[in-house]
Amino acid sequence: MPHTWTETSDHTAELRAWPHNSLSPEGFAAMILGFFLFASMPFYGLLGTKLLWALLPFMLAAVAALYYALRKNEKDRRILEVLTITPEVTHLTRTNPKGDVQDWESNTYWVKPALHPSGGPVPNYVTLKGSGREVEIGAFLSEDERKVLFAELADRLRRLGHP
Repeated sequence: MPHTWTETSDHTAELRAWPHNSLSPEGFAAMILGFFLFASMPFYGLLGTKLLWALLPFMLAAVAALYYALRKNEKDRRILEVLTITPEVTHLTRTNPKGDVQDWESNTYWVKPALHPSGGPVPNYVTLKGSGREVEIGAFLSEDERKVLFAELADRLRRLGHP
């Protein structure tokens, strides 16, 4: 799962959550090279003809479009959520793909986790409510991962000072 919990002896728990990124740099290179090789196969019969030069820009544009799309997807998935729970304070920091940071903080005693099976932007939407605000957490996780996250979150909050 793309989230980890770290607990320290001073009754502090920290959750770090991030989106899946299944394409490694080696996989990215293999994908671009494989696409180029398969897309160029029809061109081998056109070697030495003028038709090759007429079609080649379109094939190269397709390779460039795939490259751009994969790089854009990689940049859009640079999200990191860090939730720190102490007996006194619960603090959530979300770093978005463009680098802007969003913060939320509340007294741990009053923080209430909620799992919304429907009605949210995704099924089994997880939120934290406290200090007059309700914030989402882990919306980029899969449906099953959000269920697990909710159970773990409720357990940690209960153990660290939540009623």
